Parts: sequence; structure tokens; C-alpha cells
Amino acid sequence: MVGVYPSPGVPVPISADASLLSLSPLGVLEPAWAAFVEAVGGMTSGPTLPVVSVLASVAPGELSSLPGFEELLLWRRIRDEATSGRWSAIIVDCSGLGDPFALLRAPATLSQAVNRLWPRHRRLAAAAERPVLARASAAVDEVDRDCRDVVDLLRDPHTTAAHLVVDPGERGLRLLPRFAALAALTALPLRGVYGNEGTAPRPDAEFDDAASAVAQGFGAAVVRVPAVDGPLDRVARLRRLQIRFDDPSGTPVGTAAAGVERVEGSGVDAVYELSWPQPLPEPTALGLGRAGDDLLVTISGFRFPVRLPPVLRRCVVVGANWTGGHLRVRFTPDPAVWPQRPTA
Repeated sequence: MVGVYPSPGVPVPISADASLLSLSPLGVLEPAWAAFVEAVGGMTSGPTLPVVSVLASVAPGELSSLPGFEELLLWRRIRDEATSGRWSAIIVDCSGLGDPFALLRAPATLSQAVNRLWPRHRRLAAAAERPVLARASAAVDEVDRDCRDVVDLLRDPHTTAAHLVVDPGERGLRLLPRFAALAALTALPLRGVYGNEGTAPRPDAEFDDAASAVAQGFGAAVVRVPAVDGPLDRVARLRRLQIRFDDPSGTPVGTAAAGVERVEGSGVDAVYELSWPQPLPEPTALGLGRAGDDLLVTISGFRFPVRLPPVLRRCVVVGANWTGGHLRVRFTPDPAVWPQRPTA
């Protein structure tokens, strides 16, 4: 696209101010898996450690089908570049993906799966009781830390700015409500909605109103990108578009702006409400569930784990509603685990 032959895994200069880094999923996967196998290797397998020997025998190519693992490694490389101090900005182009939110969701869902299969408190207990498991526990902990690190980076409004580019035709109008809902659910700090007229044979007159309604909820801007003559196959030609992306706003959005308040009662009779601004294009398609410390929220067929604040992890869900553009979920303490006040 920019007139150079990319070398996977190696930044290639394409102009005086920009470099292109092309990431090969398998190229990222193989060395990372080799390091993981080395971390858990050297242990004596047996009846009590069958999972270790099975993991060590899995080939890197086989891992590409594990949900979230390949995507995590790609994000980890992007995170390492972003925190290296080498670049003033990192632009992640998701235009070639069928559903970019599947990539954005991967680290959160993988972390949830890891902690459901082998919770951290059990990993630590197993490592303390059996030193032979310490290396395996540390390796799994590293995967979980990477997941959380990437999730925090993607939702941090001080360092990350997301830009939604759609065609301003019928397809863009259809996608806008869903993209807005998923951006809020994943706490993606949206800074601009761009209507790319170069991809819409018939720009829709309703696009600006629909895009403005989406952008308003995020404090974002709406920009029309006019079509230009000729291919955009050089950085110099891209400059003809005269488009500037806004910097991070520093304001959390969606689930990152969630708040908890006690709405009635006290002690085990209290009722707490968790709420955040959430577009909901299909209210009847909203689904809620609970898995450990995560609230599983499903919107328009897209499920995402929202980590509960500490005060709600000892509570049970008792109700939910969507009013005033906010999703509100109510909780009440679980008497079996709620701290009891000492009696005189």
C-alpha cells in the first residue's frame, strides 16, 4: 500500500517521519510459545501433572486456533513498541479485519478464561505447596499480566485515542450504532468518527446526524473525508487528505467511566448500583451473566467481561435496567461471604 516490501517483525522506514511494522501472527507466536515451554519445562510429569506434559507437546502452529492467544501476542508486541520510547505515536490499522472488536476483546476474554481454569489464588497456593509447580504458575501469571496490561492500555484515555472510519453510505449508517455500543462496552476512547467518501458510491444525507449522535456520547468529532483522484500508495499522497487525528482526551468512556453507589439499605440489606453510559441499539438483545469477578455483558451478539469493583465481588446481581442512556445493574451483598460486624 505504501510502496515498500514489509519485513515481518522489523520496522521499515517509509518516509522521514514514519515506519511500517508488519506483524506475522505465526512469527510472533513461535518464539513466545518456545519461551513458555521452556518456562514450564524441566518438570517431572506424572499423574498429578498431566497438563504440563500436554502443553509442552503442543506445536506453535496449533495454538493459532486457541481463542485470544494469537491476538494477545500481537497486542503484546504493539504494547512493547508503544512503551519502548522509540516512537512518538503508534497507529494500529484494523481496516483489514472482519470485526476489529474481536481483536480488541481478545486479551480480556483470554484473561477471564485463564482465571476460570486456574484461578490466581489457586496458582499461588499450588506453587507454595509444590515448588515443582512454581514455574508453571509464574508462566501462567505472565500471560495473565500481559492480558491485563494490554486491556489497561487500550482503555486508557490518557494514552490511547480510537478513530472510527466508516463509509457514509447505507453500510456505514447500519454499522454506526453497533460500533458505538461496542466501543462503550470495551471502554475504547473514541475521538473521532470519519466518513470516508472514497468508499461510498452514494453518500447518505442522514450520515452526519447519525455520526453526530454517536460522537456526542464520546466527546468526539465528526469528519467527512472527501474522495481524491488517484491511488493513495505513498505517505506523501496520504497527506493530500489533510486529515488530523485528535490526541487522547484523558476522559474515560463507557465501562471505564462506570461508578458504584449505594442506593438503599446498609450492611447485608444494602443495594448497590453499578452504572455507565451505554448505547444500546437492540435493547431486547441485551444479556447479562456473572462469572467470578466479571460481569458478562452481551450487546448485539457481542459478549465482553466487565471486571467488577471490589465492593461488588461479594454481591449477587438482583436486577438491571437501561434508562437515560445508562446501563444500571443492581447488586445486594451475599450473606455467605459478606463481612459481618462483630457483635458486642
